[in-house]
Amino acid sequence: MLELTMASVSGTEEGATAGMLMADAPSDPGAVLRVGRDKAVCRLVTPEDWLFVSRVHLEFLCGPEGTWQVCWLRGSQDEPSSEVRLIVGEYAQQIAYGGTVPLPRGGSGEIVVVDRTGPRSVNVGFYHEE
Repeated sequence: MLELTMASVSGTEEGATAGMLMADAPSDPGAVLRVGRDKAVCRLVTPEDWLFVSRVHLEFLCGPEGTWQVCWLRGSQDEPSSEVRLIVGEYAQQIAYGGTVPLPRGGSGEIVVVDRTGPRSVNVGFYHEE
């Protein structure tokens, strides 16, 4: 099972968890959870006017062994207007635009999508049950 929580945070609300959204999916091969602005395909939806987030920005996909990965999907622009970081404990890494990173099995962490033009972010916490 992969459990996600998402909070959209602007500069004045840092640390606020009001309006937190949640989604989960069983660790079955092919299971997918998406984060973005498009309510039709995303389980976790950001504000529509937050254009630094693509219609479908992040895709969490369960592989054949029941392990999960996150992909920062390429949008319509050659250069993104955001940065995406994976944070697990003290470890942090940038996720490349169009890149995919495995999530630790039995672990938790956070994916942070940061607006390059202003003090806004989308924080997606995850917990991957074994």
